Amino acid sequence: MSTIEDVTREFEQIIPSDTAAGQSVQERIIQMLEELRFEDRDVFGIRLAMEEALVNAIKHGNQMDPTKTVRIACQIGQQRVRIEIEDQGSGFHPEDLPDPTADENLERPCGRGIMLMRAFMTSITFNPTGNCVVMTKDRSEPEPETPAGESA
Repeated sequence: MSTIEDVTREFEQIIPSDTAAGQSVQERIIQMLEELRFEDRDVFGIRLAMEEALVNAIKHGNQMDPTKTVRIACQIGQQRVRIEIEDQGSGFHPEDLPDPTADENLERPCGRGIMLMRAFMTSITFNPTGNCVVMTKDRSEPEPETPAGESA
């Protein structure tokens, strides 16, 4: 019988350019993280980053084209999560994106996804084409427990 310390889980799935299909893959990954007892704050950040990456792949990469697909590959170890999301679009150059924190962009309804992904994940990298993102998250140290009767 294996223990939680030596479990590594991985899978690859190809989904249609449909956000509902993306949601089911997200839930599968979140369930695995919870089974491996990742910290709640890690699960929250990974969920948010995955959602942003999947929406970007479906909406911007594949242009909502139902004939195109998105590939998701995931490896979850005891100390690190690696998620790769690849669309069939022509790609982009992340360095060309406008700064979402610049005054002229504060009112724009889009443009914050990659900034959020960078904030919540340990690393994010793009392939040279710009149609595949690899995100990793190192497990956070557990929050110290507060003794009963004390507030944090």
